[in-house]
Amino acid sequence: MTGSRVVALGHYQPAKVLTNDDLAAMVDTSDEWITSRVGIKTRHVGGPDEPVDELAAHAGAKALAAAGLQPSDIDLVLVATSTAIDRSPSMSARVAARLSMGSPAVMDINVVCSGFTHALAVADHTIRAGAATRALVIGADKMGDIADWTDRTTCVLLGDGAGAAVVTADPSAPDTPGGPGIGPVLWGSVPEMGKAVRIEGTPPRFAQEGQSVYRWATTQLPPIARKVCEKAGITPEDLAAVVLHQANLRIIEPVARKIGAVNAVIARDVVDSGNTSAASIPMALSKLVERGEIASGAPVLLFGFGGNLSYAGQVIRCP
Repeated sequence: MTGSRVVALGHYQPAKVLTNDDLAAMVDTSDEWITSRVGIKTRHVGGPDEPVDELAAHAGAKALAAAGLQPSDIDLVLVATSTAIDRSPSMSARVAARLSMGSPAVMDINVVCSGFTHALAVADHTIRAGAATRALVIGADKMGDIADWTDRTTCVLLGDGAGAAVVTADPSAPDTPGGPGIGPVLWGSVPEMGKAVRIEGTPPRFAQEGQSVYRWATTQLPPIARKVCEKAGITPEDLAAVVLHQANLRIIEPVARKIGAVNAVIARDVVDSGNTSAASIPMALSKLVERGEIASGAPVLLFGFGGNLSYAGQVIRCP
């Protein structure tokens, strides 16, 4: 069976940077309070003239350039986002138009913070089934558009950005030493706790039950992440990097420790970018690769979690 692999990555963030001191001038907070509770120092925030599909298209264009491909080479576009206000055209259709693509299949996937890892699995499955050969998978969100900037417990968390991956068919993947380019996905949800993370109302606003999410993430997710490694045929000690959803440094560090990835680089992009929802994993991974912190072909755990409460993870080979 044909497998698939990630061959290139790209990321994009708006130019405007909002520091903790900037937020302290807006709400009752401080740099010390924010840093001690969530580990975030800065976040990027887009303006009204920077829609979600523009962020996504910039990231996608960079990934295509890194892959040496033309937009017309792509036959499937998946955009994971929860901040698309319009129903149609979808974000994926708008990205395809911005990049002057040919006639790709286009689809948006809304699983909030675990959207990218869900979308990556869908791309992998589609390619394995023979329905596509080259996919552009993007996570993009403008969390600033749905932030309640008067709520100091949530507005300090959020940022805007996009990350993209080019996924191609790989007939040699099943026989590749160390496993396929994209390993089996392990995904699921806790429907009875779905209200713990919400984007609701008119206009929509982000809200969450922070303590419930923290307890769930730090206690329930590490064994699931270890099962992702097991499905990929490796141990946590084999991992070269761990890229978790960049929600909160106080979640990322204990979860990574409990997974047992003692030799891995741990992505901590949340410090500079905040919680960018579906964008956080591909953006953090793209930056690690750009800085040369992961060797090509090395195993990397991607694990998204959050809204719904949903989760999805897979081990990939670094491009």
